[in-house]
Amino acid sequence: MTVLAIESSCDETAVAILRDDVLLASEVASQIALHAATGGVVPEVASRSHLRMLRPTLNEALATAGIGLGEVDAFAATRGPGLATSLMIGMAVAKGLAVGFGKPFLGVNHMEGHLLSPFFGKGGPRPAIGLIVSGGHTMLVDIADIADYRLLGQTVDDAAGEAFDKVGKLLGLPYPGGPNVNKLARDGNPKAVDFPRSMMHSDDFAFSFSGLKTSVRYLLPKLADFAVADICASFQEAVVDVLVAKSIRAAKSTSRDTIAVSGGVSCNTRLREKLAEACKKAGLQLLLAEPSLCTDNAAMIGYVASLRLAAGESSPLSTDIDPNLRLVA
Repeated sequence: MTVLAIESSCDETAVAILRDDVLLASEVASQIALHAATGGVVPEVASRSHLRMLRPTLNEALATAGIGLGEVDAFAATRGPGLATSLMIGMAVAKGLAVGFGKPFLGVNHMEGHLLSPFFGKGGPRPAIGLIVSGGHTMLVDIADIADYRLLGQTVDDAAGEAFDKVGKLLGLPYPGGPNVNKLARDGNPKAVDFPRSMMHSDDFAFSFSGLKTSVRYLLPKLADFAVADICASFQEAVVDVLVAKSIRAAKSTSRDTIAVSGGVSCNTRLREKLAEACKKAGLQLLLAEPSLCTDNAAMIGYVASLRLAAGESSPLSTDIDPNLRLVA
C-alpha cells in the first residue's frame, strides 16, 4: 500500500509518501523564520503559510518518490490535536484527494504519530512505555498494542518543550529557544544552579515544569553573576532528571522492558545521553525516534495510517478536525 500523508497541525507544512515500511519521500516546509519576529506561532500566519506551501510541498514529495497521485492507495492527514485553522487545511486537501481518486481517507491523531514513530523501521509497535516530549505535550503512555494505550501521566502545566522555549526567550536566545538552550548547555556547568526537580519523587507519573521556568525568571536580576551557558545547562539538567526518573519508574511499575521516546524535545542531546545511561543500568531497551521523525513531520502520520490500513481501517469523509483530540479517551 502506498500512503500519502499530510501534517499541518501547527507551524510545519509536511507531506510524506510511504510504501509499506519504506519511506519514499518526506518533505517539510518550516515556518520558523515567519514566527521568529513574534517569538511564537501566530495561528493566522501559520494557516496562510500552509495554504501557500502545501501544493509545492506535495509536488516536491511526489517528485522525490517518483510517483503520480494516481498511484497512491490512500490519503491521510492529521486530525488533531493542533491549531484549528492549520488542521483544516491538511484535512481538506487529503479528503479532496481521496474523493477525487476514489481512495480511502484516514484522519490520524498527531500524538499517536509521535508515540509510534520510534518503532518505524524497527519491526513495528510492541509493548513499551512511550515518552512523548514536545512543545505542547509531555506524557507517559503504556503501549500494549496498536490503538491499545493507557495514559500513565502527563504535565499539569507547561510541557517540557514549552518550558525550554520560554526559558530561551527569557534569556534572550533566538527563536525557537529549545534547541538554542541545548546548544549553549553543552558548554555550561549543569551544577551551577540548583533548580528544583518538580514532582520527581511524587507517587504518580505527572509532570510540572512551570515552577522551574519561574525559578529561571527569578534569577534574571542576578544574570550578570552567572554565565548564560551555566543557566542553560542547569535548567536542562533539571528537566532531563525528571523525565528520565519518571520514565524508568514507569517501565518498572508496568514490567515493560522497552522505553520508546519521541517528540521534538527527544532531539535534546543531554536527554538522549542520560536516558541511554539509565536504561542500560536498569536493563531496559531504549528506542529513540530518528531525528527527522522527532519534530512535526508527515512520515509519522503516514506510518500510523499504514498500520490502520493494514488492520482494515479507514475514516469516514465526515470525520472533522478536533483541536483537542486526546490520545486516550
